[in-house]
Amino acid sequence: MDPGDADVYAPGKRPFHTIIPGFATRDEKPWLSFAVMGGSMQPQGQVQILCNLIDFGMGLQEAGDAARYRHLGSSQPTGEVMEDGGRVMLEAGVCAGARAELIARGHEVFGGSNNGGYQGIMREEGDGG
Repeated sequence: MDPGDADVYAPGKRPFHTIIPGFATRDEKPWLSFAVMGGSMQPQGQVQILCNLIDFGMGLQEAGDAARYRHLGSSQPTGEVMEDGGRVMLEAGVCAGARAELIARGHEVFGGSNNGGYQGIMREEGDGG
């Protein structure tokens, strides 16, 4: 490994990783504990889960089952700098119209496998019975 690399292993340093469980509150109360898998997909996937739940009114299972998209080629915290605008990977469930619109807007679009797993626990208010 290059000794000048920001991710070089050394005493007292913590390695770069993408273990990022998510937690959200609603009305200042615990609401959602969740996580998605997939390396650099994790922050993108977490935002998509939250959008599915909050903006689109999906249920917990539906939010995780919905097709996702992934932008690849962004600048990285490890020093890699995006130079070409990147690419967008769409899961099979993304409709053809959305794919065509992205291409029409100049995005490089390709299909791929699923972006990884998802787990979530949602707290619901109620009488418990």
